[in-house]
Amino acid sequence: MTIGARIKQGRLKTSLSQRQLAAKIGVSAQAISKYERDLDVPGSKVLIQLSKALDLRIEFFLRPASITKIEPKFRKRMTLSVKGQDALLSSVQDWLERYLEIEGILSEEAPRFDYPEGFPKHVTTLQEIEQAAEALRRAWGLGAGPIEDLTGLLEDKGIKVGTIEADPKFDACTFQAEIDGGVTAIVTRKGIPGDRQRFSLAHELGHLILITHDLDEEKAALRFAAAFLIPEAAASSELHGKRVILSIYELHILKHRYGASMSTWIHRAEELGIISKSRAKSLYQLFSAQDWRKIEPGDPIAPEIPRRFERMVMGAMVEGIISETRAGELLGRPVRSFLDEEAKTHGEWLAAVCY
Repeated sequence: MTIGARIKQGRLKTSLSQRQLAAKIGVSAQAISKYERDLDVPGSKVLIQLSKALDLRIEFFLRPASITKIEPKFRKRMTLSVKGQDALLSSVQDWLERYLEIEGILSEEAPRFDYPEGFPKHVTTLQEIEQAAEALRRAWGLGAGPIEDLTGLLEDKGIKVGTIEADPKFDACTFQAEIDGGVTAIVTRKGIPGDRQRFSLAHELGHLILITHDLDEEKAALRFAAAFLIPEAAASSELHGKRVILSIYELHILKHRYGASMSTWIHRAEELGIISKSRAKSLYQLFSAQDWRKIEPGDPIAPEIPRRFERMVMGAMVEGIISETRAGELLGRPVRSFLDEEAKTHGEWLAAVCY
């Protein structure tokens, strides 16, 4: 990838127009256009100014190409503007290229996502979706209990999982990149609650796993997500068969046990016939009246954090394979900043012992 293509990628990532970027670094919009079309090459002074204006390291503009094509697998579901989609794709491409780069440095034999035998599943009914979710759990040896770390599971199965800063209209999407036979990645937005994030990941998995016939693709993926996170057998066991009503207390406990929202549990109980539609409606009305649709009562579930990429970078740094500066470039921020952020979750000792 040329420097000009990198400048355009960085500009799209920050949602700046050529004119806006030109104003930030004190050149003409025509100059930016020439740089992006490789009709001119910026000197070192301009490259430094571009680095500061786009909040990117100089190394970003010099990084070799890894990805020939990347696109959302399910573009029709994207609700972002064209400008928003361009920014999202540029951010995803940047993250994925850094991911692939550390794999290359370590000569890491990256796991590839392969469909289990019998998948993807052709489904024509809701019951077949339930069966597909159960079959995938069996194929992956998950049983019917809670999935403790869905992000880690997907990474182990060869799906690259990332979290990025993105427009609030975006929650998650599956991306396909053409790199040596193809790479599958699922990206979620930073800052969404853990239960919503896990449902989004399961929802994207549903799109990968199912081939729908005479069914709405989105509704099928939603049903799969609920069935994958809360299998029918688990729901019946946890709720003890048919019920007249569900308590807020047990919904909260089950939310934390299965990493699925209270609303998801209500919906799941309704679609499995454990509670009546009228009882589910009453619970939904209660949630709306208490403003629990946006923020559910009780302590929230922390988002899951993909770890494989960061583990590889930090491992390469302490082994002396890459420098701290190089590690920061791959992480997208200085190593100290990364460790300070990690220390908020794992304790202040983390930053101290890593140096």
